Amino acid sequence: MISELGQMFSRLIGTVAVILVVAAFVGSSQLFYKFNKKGLKWLYIILLGVLGGIFGIYGNISGFDLNGAVVSVRDMGPMLSGFVGGPIAGLIAGIIAGVHRLTMGGVTVYACIVATCSIGLMCGFISIKFHKFIEKPYFALLTSALMETFHLGVVLLMVRPFDTALDIVKSIAIPFIAVNALGFALMITIMNYIEKQRSLADERAKLKSELEVATVIQHSLLPQINETYPGCKNIEVDAFMEPAKEVGGDFYDVFYVDSDHIAFVIADVSGKGVPAALFMATAKIILQNCVRDMNDLPKAIETANYALCARNEAEMFVTAWIGVLDYNTGELHFVSAGHNPAVLVNDNGPEYLRVKNGFVLGGMQGMKYRENVLNLSDGDTIFVYTDGVTEAEDKNHNLFTEERLIKVFKNKGEQNPEEIIKDVKNSIDVFINGNSQFDDMTMLSFRWKKEQ
Repeated sequence: MISELGQMFSRLIGTVAVILVVAAFVGSSQLFYKFNKKGLKWLYIILLGVLGGIFGIYGNISGFDLNGAVVSVRDMGPMLSGFVGGPIAGLIAGIIAGVHRLTMGGVTVYACIVATCSIGLMCGFISIKFHKFIEKPYFALLTSALMETFHLGVVLLMVRPFDTALDIVKSIAIPFIAVNALGFALMITIMNYIEKQRSLADERAKLKSELEVATVIQHSLLPQINETYPGCKNIEVDAFMEPAKEVGGDFYDVFYVDSDHIAFVIADVSGKGVPAALFMATAKIILQNCVRDMNDLPKAIETANYALCARNEAEMFVTAWIGVLDYNTGELHFVSAGHNPAVLVNDNGPEYLRVKNGFVLGGMQGMKYRENVLNLSDGDTIFVYTDGVTEAEDKNHNLFTEERLIKVFKNKGEQNPEEIIKDVKNSIDVFINGNSQFDDMTMLSFRWKKEQ
């Protein structure tokens, strides 16, 4: 008896394994998903019914004869179709598997047909009534066990003589119920896992699309520096920004304060990605408004700092370098709020403008900022950048550093801002040698020329 049970378990489990592999393959394909996605619900239902029917046929073929009965896992197909596609899909699968079972004959043929069709139909109604429970393996296990118990009950009711039906049920009940129930629970688990992975893939694709739009929007917030803007004959400007992710926290800005002054801003928000980008947009607007509305640059930065601190539940901050240039005289007023030192490039060579740094913006209210004044000579160039430049890493985690940056400007002769930024970017690319970018990288350069 034990040997017979073992053989039954072995043969039924082998059939279940094949069905699980095929179900996983079909479930992971886009065929059924596309039909359902496109609103072709009827075609989706029919295809599910046919698939379940094919599983039922394979169950029939792989089953074995026991006293005129075909012991198989035929019901797994209609159960799957019913659970996933509803009553019609379950009934279609049951009819297909049942018709094939009819060709095999045997004492239980009509009982098996009735039971298989009924199981497909009932599982479809159960999926409608208890849809939220379908993805739970224990629910699938319990339901399939009840369905197979029902199947054996139909055999007892329809097969005659009753003693024959009872002998068959006694012989197959344990492996028949156990294998079908466990196999179906595994199938539901696999299908739900595939569906979750597909949903995650859809969400990732949607997020990627949204981030691409966010990238376009973020770049649209930056001034479009070209031949017509800023459009001042004695000022040359160029800028570059490359976020480490789709969107970043770095930004630069160039805008007119009044008819005689133009402002240059470069800033670096703490963190990366979407949160930093949102804080970046806020900081950019606040800084621009404050600098434009207030003639006193330190006071404007203090006001901007207060505004950024006021509603900063995320506890983010931003380092910034803000300069206001009188483009008639070349007088530059600038404030550094925890930012990297700017580089002055002129006939005497490059040098860092190391000044006493103020505190970062958004970090603490009530901070004071020192104004620095520099009188530019004809052809003097200012280069400002974020720490993504000096902290760019090669594959050995060596940093680009301020020392390497200053060397880029040496022995180059007179350069315009576009050439300067291009040389710095090329030097960084050579240094990192293909290593991935860890931080946002932004550069801004402007040159003042005395009007002739």
